[in-house]
Amino acid sequence: MKESSMKLGEPERDGQLSMRFARGGPRRGAGRKGIGETKKISLTLAPGTWEELERRCGEAGVSRSELLRSIIEAVLTPEVSAVKGEN
Repeated sequence: MKESSMKLGEPERDGQLSMRFARGGPRRGAGRKGIGETKKISLTLAPGTWEELERRCGEAGVSRSELLRSIIEAVLTPEVSAVKGEN
C-alpha cells in the first residue's frame, strides 16, 4: 500500500482517531439504518430449541435476531393493543 493512499482522520469526537483511505471507507449516513433504540439480551436455549431456531432461520432466510424479534412482536403486539383498548 502506498503511503499516500492512507491518512489519519481528524477526530469527530474526543478520543476517536481513525485511519482514512484516499478512496472508499466509511461514510457518514452509509450502511443499514437502525430500527430505533435497541437493547441486547442474553438468551439460554436447550440444544434442540437452538437447532430448530437455526433451521427456521435458514428456511426463512433471516438472521436469528430477525426471527426472534418477529416471534416476540407477534406475541406481544396483540396484548399491547388490548391494553391500549385497540382492536
